[in-house]
Amino acid sequence: MSISEAQFRALHDAHFDFVWRCLRRLGVREPDVLDLTQKVFLTAYFKHGEFERRSAITTWLFGICQRVASDYRRSAPIRREIATDAAELDAYAAAPDELAAGVEAKQRARLAQAILEKLPEPQRAVFVLFELEEMSGEEIAKLLDISLGTMRSRLRLAREAFRREVRRLSAITAKEAV
Repeated sequence: MSISEAQFRALHDAHFDFVWRCLRRLGVREPDVLDLTQKVFLTAYFKHGEFERRSAITTWLFGICQRVASDYRRSAPIRREIATDAAELDAYAAAPDELAAGVEAKQRARLAQAILEKLPEPQRAVFVLFELEEMSGEEIAKLLDISLGTMRSRLRLAREAFRREVRRLSAITAKEAV
């Protein structure tokens, strides 16, 4: 079954933010997220006829996000970029208090993203879906085609690794402050 332009636009508009967040949390760098979001929706458009409606559309889209992000991480070149985003540059002209709060929030977000990137892919997927996307354990197990026990085990391991890395980084930061 093909999808009409209006149906596809509705799908895109309703789930764009979800796809964007998932790709970021699955290790896609900010400058590449828009391109890969487009790739996810192109895949969804062409594969819509294969969607069996046995699960929620978000679980299907997350599966596509996982494959796109995995391909990206395997093939993405490592490169350093200088921020030239006008909004980011305008932030430097903000009031000092706002600037400090913004910098601190960005640092926390970067640290969280760095910790997520250290998690093995199976643990990261479960952690992102449960903790950040607030899906149920049953939904995650079905989406990832794993048992509920495996989902719980991966979530436990991911939480432990996340906490361990936060403690390690906190200790390093405390030492540097002294």
